[in-house]
Amino acid sequence: MNEKRIDSLISLCLRAGLLQAGEEKCEKALRSGDAKLVVISRDASENTKKKFINKAFFYKTPAVIYGTKDRLGALSGRGNSASLCVTDKNLGARIKDAIEITPLESPGGI
Repeated sequence: MNEKRIDSLISLCLRAGLLQAGEEKCEKALRSGDAKLVVISRDASENTKKKFINKAFFYKTPAVIYGTKDRLGALSGRGNSASLCVTDKNLGARIKDAIEITPLESPGGI
């Protein structure tokens, strides 16, 4: 996973006005259908993770786990943020793909 690429895509969303940060704004974006991707921090409480994963599933929106609350907060221009919502379909897909890519390991440890 290329963290610099992911961070730059999230920052691009912020500059373009295509990012919602915080629980209330993310919930509103999900309910209105504006959210195209939900990003949840690794260190969010289990209750918060469960809530956003369930809401994302209900509203048929992809959700990924990435970064910490401090990191997501810094990327969104806030202090701490357990969740972010990307409101652009293409940028959301690019961020999701970048987060989900894992390096291939060769069989046999070669």
